Amino acid sequence: MTATDPRAAVARARRVIVKIGSRTLASGGPPIYERLAKTIAERTESSFVIVSSGAIALGARKLGYRSRPKEMSRLQAAAAAGQSLLMRAYEAAFESTGLAVAQVLLTHADLADRTRGNNARAALGALLEAGAIPILNENDSVAVEEIKFGDNDQLAAMVVPLVEADLVVLLSDVAGLLDSKGKRVAVVRNVALEALPHVHTSVSTFGSGGMASKVEAARRATLAGANVVVADARDPNALSDVLSGKDVGTLFVAARERLNAKKYWIAFTLRPRGDVVLDAGAARAVRAKGKSVLSIGVLGVRGDFRAGDAVRVLDSEGHEIARGLARCSVGDAARVAGRRREELPEELAELATLVHAGELVVGSDE
Repeated sequence: MTATDPRAAVARARRVIVKIGSRTLASGGPPIYERLAKTIAERTESSFVIVSSGAIALGARKLGYRSRPKEMSRLQAAAAAGQSLLMRAYEAAFESTGLAVAQVLLTHADLADRTRGNNARAALGALLEAGAIPILNENDSVAVEEIKFGDNDQLAAMVVPLVEADLVVLLSDVAGLLDSKGKRVAVVRNVALEALPHVHTSVSTFGSGGMASKVEAARRATLAGANVVVADARDPNALSDVLSGKDVGTLFVAARERLNAKKYWIAFTLRPRGDVVLDAGAARAVRAKGKSVLSIGVLGVRGDFRAGDAVRVLDSEGHEIARGLARCSVGDAARVAGRRREELPEELAELATLVHAGELVVGSDE
């Protein structure tokens, strides 16, 4: 990829995640699924993972709800009723292409647990090796917290390191990121400077996301080494054009320095269980040099974390500067806070390093 042709790497993508939203599927019907299947079948040199919304929307209609339910029990019921309809639609669309599809339902807990996350990685790898198309969705019928707070834009980003994707295509009912004059932004290399000023959150009747969610998902996926394109699913040629490297949608260019899988997991998959507050000197060392969090620089701790849990690392003014894995419980962290290693009793000496640099991600704020 060159600075003058950022779409070249998109056209060369070999492991692609395609996310399609509820509103698109609800309004497009069978032709949407068929176009998706046809385009994927034609791209024989690449392998694909589909992250599909739509179960709640389809289930809500099946159960007679007029709009997306608000009660948790009805959301779960709609998800349960709609998931089989969603897979039936994909099965029908892909049947004529000769490609097999496979349902994979995930919860945040699946990806937050290292063993279960690695199992998911292995299962997805086996499906792709067999030439199947995994159809991923959050397991909304049991994942209470995911229904309330999650969306499939974020799931698509979380799956990037699991399948080592080099491209994520977020298909929705927008032409891409629009600037203040309504003009499409073609390429974004710096999310904070070039994308966030143009974000306007919108939520659909059946969907749970908006442009803010897509930009955040793009930010995370680019940090994992993938290019991301937000494109208009209403255009029947959108996915084909994206995969051909044409100037459609908004391209978020992959970061030059990618996070490895473990650090990505720490930064964006784990949910922090507490905070470690640093003095000015320690905060500078972490922010500027990525140094380990040492007990001498800790002003205080809060929360309810144990060894191995994710924690936020804050400066004295409460700004998050990093995330990492705690090497002890909150109680032990409080006992060693502000003390040098040589001041600690022998049984606590190893806790002088509260968060090791190898398990610390600077600038991981959400």
